[in-house]
Amino acid sequence: MSEKLKKWEEFEKELNIIPEQEAEIQLEEDLIEATIEARKKSNLSQRELSKKTGIKQPAIARIESRSRSPQASTLIKLLYPMGYTIRVVPLKKDKK
Repeated sequence: MSEKLKKWEEFEKELNIIPEQEAEIQLEEDLIEATIEARKKSNLSQRELSKKTGIKQPAIARIESRSRSPQASTLIKLLYPMGYTIRVVPLKKDKK
């Protein structure tokens, strides 16, 4: 392995991601994963979901593959026909 290649931990430190950014990244990942799970539980293909929502199947594929960040309005359009929505909930407080 080349010395030029860095371990993820070293690279992550160089990114200087603040906790709020890390939370934003995790939130997006959680929302996308929940949307995929909802589609699968609804027994819908991406193409079928596309027909229900008007969102093109390639756009759904890009969201699900995490190559595009979805807007909240897009997620709501995807979730609503499957009987889901997005809700704001309080953060869990860390026990010290």
